[in-house]
Amino acid sequence: MANYQLTMAHLYGNLLNTYGDNGNLLMFQYYAKQMGIELTTEIISIHQDFDPQKYDLVFIGGGQDYEQVIVSKDIQDKKEALTEYIENDGVILAVCGGYQLLGHYYIGANGEKINGIGALDHYTLSQDNNRFIGDIIIHNEEFNETYYGFENHNGRTFLGEGERPLGKVVQGQGNNGEDEGEGVIYKNVYGTYFHGPILSRNKALALRLLHTALKNKYGEEVELPELPAE
Repeated sequence: MANYQLTMAHLYGNLLNTYGDNGNLLMFQYYAKQMGIELTTEIISIHQDFDPQKYDLVFIGGGQDYEQVIVSKDIQDKKEALTEYIENDGVILAVCGGYQLLGHYYIGANGEKINGIGALDHYTLSQDNNRFIGDIIIHNEEFNETYYGFENHNGRTFLGEGERPLGKVVQGQGNNGEDEGEGVIYKNVYGTYFHGPILSRNKALALRLLHTALKNKYGEEVELPELPAE
C-alpha cells in the first residue's frame, strides 16, 4: 500500500515525445513505486486548462517544429497558471522543446520566432546547417552529481536572470557550445537537452525531483526508504 500520493501533469504528452522523452514517465513510475508513492499521471494538452493547485509534478518533453508551433500557441493560454505554479516552487522537468518554451522564445529551423511563455528568463537561437549531437556528460557542483545523456538539438539557449545551469559540460556542447553550461535550474524547474530519456541514466536526478515534490506536499517530515545503489 502506498504511503504517499503524487499527481503529475504531462503537458502535451500526445504531441511532444521526441527521441523517447516519454520514457521519463516510466522512470518516475519506477522510482515512485520503490519509494512507496502512488503516482498518477494526467495528460494536459490543447484547449485544456492547467490547474496549478492540482499537480505535484509537471513533465513536458520536446517535439519537431511543427508540433512545437502548435503547442507554442496553445501554451500562451496556460502562461499565467504555469508561471504561478513555477513561482510557488512547483516541480517541473522540461526537455528540449519544453525547456525552450518555458523561456521567452526560440528561433525555428526556418528562422521563425516562436514565442514561449517567458516564465523563465532564457531565449534560444538556431544554428545554420549544424546541430549539437552526441553523448554528453555534465557535472552539477551544487549537488556534486554527474549526469550522463545524449544531446540532439539545433537550438542554442542562453540563460538569464535567476537561472543557473543544470551542470557544467564535461563532454559535449550543452546549451550553446560557448559558456560550458547545460540545461537550467530555476526554483524547482529543471530543464535540459538530454534525450534518451534523461532519468533512465540519472537516478539521483529522478529521486531529487520526487523528493522535492513530496516535501512540497507533505512537509519536511517525509520518511522514505533507502533505495539500493545502481
